[in-house]
Amino acid sequence: MSYSVDLTDDAARDLDELYSYIDRHDVPGKADLVLERIEKVLVSLTEKPERGVYPRELLDLGIRDYREVFFKPYRIIYRIIGNSVFVLLIVDGRRDLQSLLQRRLLEAE
Repeated sequence: MSYSVDLTDDAARDLDELYSYIDRHDVPGKADLVLERIEKVLVSLTEKPERGVYPRELLDLGIRDYREVFFKPYRIIYRIIGNSVFVLLIVDGRRDLQSLLQRRLLEAE
């Protein structure tokens, strides 16, 4: 089965901000490389989105509605609904995500 992969507005903004930050603070071309790799991860979700793991911060709360895949150190958090994968968050995994996940995912329901 093939799934569609859609970025929410928040996830698209995450990707734009990530690209801009890397472009300003890292070596030339690094932002393009990171974007290309993240896009490959997103495309891979069209075939096997179930391969993602449950985010540990949500699993500790007993929530299994969301999954995540990694392009280290970046975490891509998404939800599968029917034949669609909705990417909700693209974030540097070195951040403290507990409050961000609560604000972005749990308060949106």
